[in-house]
Amino acid sequence: MRGSLKRGERIEQIIAANLDSIYIVSSINFPKFNNRFIDRVIVAAESSHIDVKIVINKSDLDEKNIIKDWELFYSNLGYKVFVTSTLSKTGIEQLKSSLHGKINLFWGQSGVGKSSLLNAMYPELNFAVGEVSEASSRGRHTTVTGIMKLVEENTYIIDTPGIREIDPYGIKKEDLGHYFVEFSDYIHQCKFNTCIHEHEPGCAVVKAVEEGKISIERYESYLNLLNTIEEDMFF
Repeated sequence: MRGSLKRGERIEQIIAANLDSIYIVSSINFPKFNNRFIDRVIVAAESSHIDVKIVINKSDLDEKNIIKDWELFYSNLGYKVFVTSTLSKTGIEQLKSSLHGKINLFWGQSGVGKSSLLNAMYPELNFAVGEVSEASSRGRHTTVTGIMKLVEENTYIIDTPGIREIDPYGIKKEDLGHYFVEFSDYIHQCKFNTCIHEHEPGCAVVKAVEEGKISIERYESYLNLLNTIEEDMFF
């Protein structure tokens, strides 16, 4: 199935199929920026050969001035990053123009502003928008099922329910590193072809991390995801 985004541990859940692009939406604050979540969705998309774009929303709440750092971080990995705000209208037109002629999935955690972004680009959609709890900084679910809309000629958007976590489906431990793009220069230099880049001797990926050639943030995301994969899961 072309461009199908999947998740699940033992049972496959197809989120959407025939996708051209996935837009991973995270707010810079309220709720707090979550690079671990972004990295997990990237893995799910890369394993299905779906074009990945990243949206850092609520730029008007960037009190610590960290958006530029994260924008550069993911741009350097080769991903297109949009910095947006529905309040100031920052980046809205640039984001909208990137959707033309494609089937586009918007995905992110609750409260990051997916539906608000879509409403800002296409007011006629009038998606329900929830509030973020001040106590927990978590959004309330307003989208309860995936909704696909034709917004322009040959241009579709899919809004999805906000989620707190994702487990990419069908990935073995020894294959996970292939979905971290910056590992590609080092994977084939490892001493063992079954290396999972954790504790094996002669691991070129670990060496690259130690030398600062691979960021510790991404490597920690890798280890976090690696440790959620069950050894016998796919046998």
